[in-house]
Amino acid sequence: MDSPPQPEPQQAQQEQQQGQPQPQPGQVQFQLRLPNGQQPTPEQLQAMQQQIAHDAQQAGMSIPDFIAKIRAQQQAQQPSPEQMQAMQKQLAHDAEKAGMSVPEFVAKIRAQQQAQQQAQQQAQQPSPEQIQAMQKQLAQDAEKAGMTVPEFVEKLKADAMAQQQQQREAAMQQQQQQQPQPIQPGPPNPAAIALANFLMSQDLKTRTCILNGQRKEMFKVKRALRAIQSPAYEQARKKNPLLPEIIDRASLENCFKLLPLSLLALRVSKADPHEGHDHAPGAHTIKRVKGLWTVKIEQQQECKEELHFVWLYEGTQIKQKLYAAGALAIVFAVVMFPLWPVKMRLGVWYLSMGMLGLLGLFFAMAIFRLILFGITMFAVPPGLWLYPNLFEDVGFFDSFRPVWGWQEWLRQCGRYDGSNDRSTSSSIGNYNRISSTDFDWRNYTTKSSTKSRGGL
Repeated sequence: MDSPPQPEPQQAQQEQQQGQPQPQPGQVQFQLRLPNGQQPTPEQLQAMQQQIAHDAQQAGMSIPDFIAKIRAQQQAQQPSPEQMQAMQKQLAHDAEKAGMSVPEFVAKIRAQQQAQQQAQQQAQQPSPEQIQAMQKQLAQDAEKAGMTVPEFVEKLKADAMAQQQQQREAAMQQQQQQQPQPIQPGPPNPAAIALANFLMSQDLKTRTCILNGQRKEMFKVKRALRAIQSPAYEQARKKNPLLPEIIDRASLENCFKLLPLSLLALRVSKADPHEGHDHAPGAHTIKRVKGLWTVKIEQQQECKEELHFVWLYEGTQIKQKLYAAGALAIVFAVVMFPLWPVKMRLGVWYLSMGMLGLLGLFFAMAIFRLILFGITMFAVPPGLWLYPNLFEDVGFFDSFRPVWGWQEWLRQCGRYDGSNDRSTSSSIGNYNRISSTDFDWRNYTTKSSTKSRGGL
């Protein structure tokens, strides 16, 4: 007889699933199990479902999407087939070393892990005697505090939470001290002013620069950091406790950042007067001051040794107040001139005549040097200047050095032709002065003509 036909696997599977509820479209099947593989109780299952719903709500996702995301993360954490094969080979090798089969070796490892877990649980859980002793001690402490046991327990919980909060705040403060602080400008504080006064009293090898049309003192960051690390700073800290303490590199940088934080000194960089196409009309005609940087303030204030900072802090105002008082006294003395003694008034008259004579001599010299240049420009091209730095932006004594100098052609760098000086009268403004020390009388050319300037 023929055996009865066996149901196909798909048909049998469908028959088994007829009595089970099928998931709705758009839902994801997710079986909840405990870490040890056991089925959870209804209470545990309800708590786990509530936790999943809460986590999905925090993530801004629906529950099926959140479960699908968890599954994708678990699948991503699963080892690849190559890793599984390597692990199986390593397991077989270890079992062979132990003289056991692979299933026996796996069972042995599981037994050892379970024994370790049980030992840890037993070590963590107190014995009944310890629990009884703890309850007695708790009752005694509550009685000493004049409180009931539940009230005393609540107090201990509140104290523990406050202590944890203090520890977190202390850890955050320590972390902020170790890490460099971002620079956010604010009002000056006494520590920053004390630091600025100390640094201004040190030799930072400052140089003059032009910031917004004003002369300012510029210094390098590395020299300021060296001054803060010097023994002079420690001596100043003993006299002025407002100066910050330097422990490590982070505290050193945070100390220096007090200057830009209080807008006492700011980072600058060399500016190009022709940068961009939105400069004011006639800006290209502004004459650059020789030897001085024209700087601009950088938005990103950093603390690196190679950067430059400019002082915005003018220091203590004692000198300015003394100067103002002196100026007021001079004005008051001039107003009281009729009450001066005769000898003093006579001396002032002679002094004023001498000053007027010097002023007249200066104007006469300026007119004479212009006439001399006009004559020599046609007689001995390219022309001779008397006191070529007289009206330059230099010091008083440098205005009279050198005594004389030749004119130098700047815009026309070719060889000098005698016909060019008479071609147009506007070519006079295209010259710069050259000192007599840089002029070669034999070849009638400049010694510094290395950029194809040739002879004049």
